[in-house]
Amino acid sequence: MKIVQVILAAALLFGTQTVSAQASKASNSDQQVVFSVNIDCHSCEQKIKKSIPFERGVKNVVTDLQKQLVTVTFQPNRTNKDRLKKSIEKLGFTCTEVAPQQQQQSTKQPLQPQQSQPQQQSTKQAR
Repeated sequence: MKIVQVILAAALLFGTQTVSAQASKASNSDQQVVFSVNIDCHSCEQKIKKSIPFERGVKNVVTDLQKQLVTVTFQPNRTNKDRLKKSIEKLGFTCTEVAPQQQQQSTKQPLQPQQSQPQQQSTKQAR
């Protein structure tokens, strides 16, 4: 009887390691897409945050109301960018994918214009 228990314990231990290795592989293959969406209020933002996570294969949704961006992390073997875009449009928003180059530019802070120093007035008075 003890031999059966030892074999079962070893099988469970080996099976758990295999499952966790597969889970880590799946998380490494997740993809991310950024959409420019016409969200302009907190209600619009919440509508997306409450609906899109329930789409198949979606792992995470992050919205940026100020920049009007929606970032979706998803499993490419369960969904794709086009399906995600259609899901957002189905909620009543216009949606376009942001190119990676534009993503980098949108995350940078805008440069502040240099302030020119006012010209000093001459201290000589006209006579």
